[in-house]
Amino acid sequence: MQPNRLVRSLAGCMHYGWVVAGVAFLVLICAAGVRATPGVLIVPLEAAFGWDRGTISVAAAISLVLYGLLGPFAGAAMQRYGVRRPVLAALLLLVLALALSTAMTQPWHLMLTWGLMVGVGSGALATVFAATVVNRWFNERRGLVMGVLAASSAMGQLVFLPLLGWIVETRGWIALSWTLAAVLAVLVPLYAWLMVEHPAQLGLKAYGATEAAPAPAATASTGNPLMMAWQALARAARVRDFWILFGSFFVCGLSTNGLIGTHFIAFCFDGGIPEVRAAGLLAMMGVLNLLGTTTSGWLSDRYDSRWLLFWYYLLRGLSLLYLPYSDLTFWGLSLFGIFYGLDWLATVPPTLRITTDIFGKRDAPVIFGWIFVGHQLGAGFAAFGSGAVRSMVGNYNGAFLAAGAMCGIAALVVLLLARNLSLNESQSS
Repeated sequence: MQPNRLVRSLAGCMHYGWVVAGVAFLVLICAAGVRATPGVLIVPLEAAFGWDRGTISVAAAISLVLYGLLGPFAGAAMQRYGVRRPVLAALLLLVLALALSTAMTQPWHLMLTWGLMVGVGSGALATVFAATVVNRWFNERRGLVMGVLAASSAMGQLVFLPLLGWIVETRGWIALSWTLAAVLAVLVPLYAWLMVEHPAQLGLKAYGATEAAPAPAATASTGNPLMMAWQALARAARVRDFWILFGSFFVCGLSTNGLIGTHFIAFCFDGGIPEVRAAGLLAMMGVLNLLGTTTSGWLSDRYDSRWLLFWYYLLRGLSLLYLPYSDLTFWGLSLFGIFYGLDWLATVPPTLRITTDIFGKRDAPVIFGWIFVGHQLGAGFAAFGSGAVRSMVGNYNGAFLAAGAMCGIAALVVLLLARNLSLNESQSS
């Protein structure tokens, strides 16, 4: 598809990679707001339908796991078909899921819409989308841009929450679903208008590159994206460091999206803090996450990513061990929010950096998608497990303590990553 007049005009004013990154940021932040919504819906759905938290958590777990499992296949599809069609299809599926959810009356309706459909739709809008954009459009400042895009994912989940909580409290959960559907419906034509697949389509080089790379049409494999994804996994599975990254990202997802992202508002509600105020705490974490993850991207361009991961997991674990024994007031939880928010997704830029150094720019997005599967398996495990723990014992303390301990283990394990990570220098260059 030929770039339109506005695109060419913008490309004459700045390197168009920054516009593409901005559009990707907007898509990721809006999609993340949809993924965050189950955390706001737990209490309203309990009240509306009498479903317990274990049942509602199953839908959240399905969505989180599918969000991860679709990642490598979405990455392969983007290699084969580009980033326009898969992302547009995912946005339209999310709009449909949100619209259908307004008519749900049974638990299986919840599983279908907020579980299956949201999980599949958001799977194409995972960090593999960000990784594909970064590796196509940026040769320099990849860590910084990936940090910003990774931050947008968590920031969208968190910054949207006060507004989502206010809509639920004042208008009800059905109004919330329609509001999100309308936002995504507006985003679809904007994305279709501004997204350009590759710098070569505008006669550009990737930002900071000395040589122009060929457009995807000239080099893309004609293979089946499903086979491409499985073949990438077969190559990665033979490398020990892949499994270290996979396992550490399991802990990352467990301790972020699955535990805090899904259950923090309900945890605060149990402690007498209203939903809107709890959502405000998560929003504060989202703003701090933008700072923390962007800084992490800057650091990953300059320092040993193994040690960055060590400190991120260690500090996150300490914050989770503190939470059950903190003063359950707004100010006591704010201390946790400041500390935790800076570390929310700081692990993403150094993990992608290591993945790219090992497997090369060509294969890194798909293999990073498989590593992200570990992230979302951990998230699904924690989303369901934490809800089950709350239903059985009446509090979340055990879930927080277990997550904190696992972060401590992950901090030690990442130090086992090989010091020389340039196993595929020819592709990484």
